[in-house]
Amino acid sequence: MKKLLKKIDVHAHVILFQEYEFSKTFVVTPEMLLGIYDEIGVDKGVLLPITSPEAHAGLVLPNGATRAVVEKYPDRFYWFCNVDPRSLDNTDHTDFTALLDHFKRLGAKGMGELTANLYVDDPKMDNMFSYMAAAGLPVTIHIAPEPDGYYGVVDDLGLPRLEKMLRKHPDLKIFGHSQPFWAEIDAGLTRANRNDYPTGKVTEGRLGKLMREYPNLYCDMSAGSCYNAMTRDPEYAYRFIEEFGDRMMYAIDVCHPENRQIRNMVRWLDESYEKGYISEKNYRGICRENAIRILGLDAPKEVWK
Repeated sequence: MKKLLKKIDVHAHVILFQEYEFSKTFVVTPEMLLGIYDEIGVDKGVLLPITSPEAHAGLVLPNGATRAVVEKYPDRFYWFCNVDPRSLDNTDHTDFTALLDHFKRLGAKGMGELTANLYVDDPKMDNMFSYMAAAGLPVTIHIAPEPDGYYGVVDDLGLPRLEKMLRKHPDLKIFGHSQPFWAEIDAGLTRANRNDYPTGKVTEGRLGKLMREYPNLYCDMSAGSCYNAMTRDPEYAYRFIEEFGDRMMYAIDVCHPENRQIRNMVRWLDESYEKGYISEKNYRGICRENAIRILGLDAPKEVWK
């Protein structure tokens, strides 16, 4: 039997005070998340603060509290900072240098989850991307399908605005995430189902083409969106992993402790490796080695289940 690795989760959120949370769909405390990690075999997690008002109405942790959780559990968590592109001066020429440098000194490994409901190529977004690239901070983005009624940075069918930013900021590592991101794995995507979980066989879509053309695009494998993309057509998914596995990172994005998808995803990944559908190189990379390399984490390459 093949040895299975413990994972590094590059997309985690927590709250501190469950009893005060407004939305009962988001109730994971640090201790609850660590319990889930121990159950499914996750060694460490990367905490992502939420700062944009579109993404929460409750107590999702801001930057300072997120850093405090890392200080409390330094052996289990790393963190990203989060800066809304409308912060500080709320202009398209705001200088974010000092703020990003401050967060880097506090140990931030990246930025995100970026959820401001602006177009990906909005001048304020474009401006902030330039400062993130200069700071050497990768960014996790949640892509939304429309500018109203959603949280997340907005792009159109086919992700043309994301492509514009990938081309303009080649030194910025962008981690893609959400239904409209992963649904682009298939060429048959439509406006009607791009924010859903499309089913059926996959014909290579925009995602594969963008991954091939832009080495600064990476895949955050969290949530039902990635699980759906990987399992709707496993034969295509395995080819996708074998080609782009060095830029794919295991992630959870759990918002409720009873979420079953997180158990399903780790099982699918381990079983796909055990059955020989995923190479050992890409299995190791997805589980933890890519995160260590890309984010510069001080974590061992091997921690066994």
